Amino acid sequence: MKIAIGADHGGFQAKEALISYLQSKGFDVKNLGTNSEASVDYPDFAQKVCQEILNAQADLGVLICGTGIGISIAANRFKGIRAALLYSDDVARLAKLHNNANIAVFGGRTMSVQEMKQRLDIFLNTEFEGGRHIRRLEKLDVVGECFR
Repeated sequence: MKIAIGADHGGFQAKEALISYLQSKGFDVKNLGTNSEASVDYPDFAQKVCQEILNAQADLGVLICGTGIGISIAANRFKGIRAALLYSDDVARLAKLHNNANIAVFGGRTMSVQEMKQRLDIFLNTEFEGGRHIRRLEKLDVVGECFR
């Protein structure tokens, strides 16, 4: 499985730790930056990760900013992207089980790296349930088009 990962300066250190962690588990990880703690704009990194997924260059994505909020908002602007801020273990499971999220989002200043690893494991090891959830997911992109 190929995972694209990106972060702004608020998530840089966590991103580096998660890259090592994911690689140690055998995942093919594409680092899309940022590459330092110098101030950058989170929408730029959300766009890079989203494009990798939408162009089938990655199966899933991971995004990190200071709180996870801004970068998840940016990612969810892309049709076909379902970025979920994994702020608890239950949310990590349900994001995949019910919403088939394709990007896991974390807050570099609001979560420990250990919490991120734990939630990422849950997310990666959960299968989409399908069924009634498919209909709901199909409506997401239709609703988004109504407001453009």
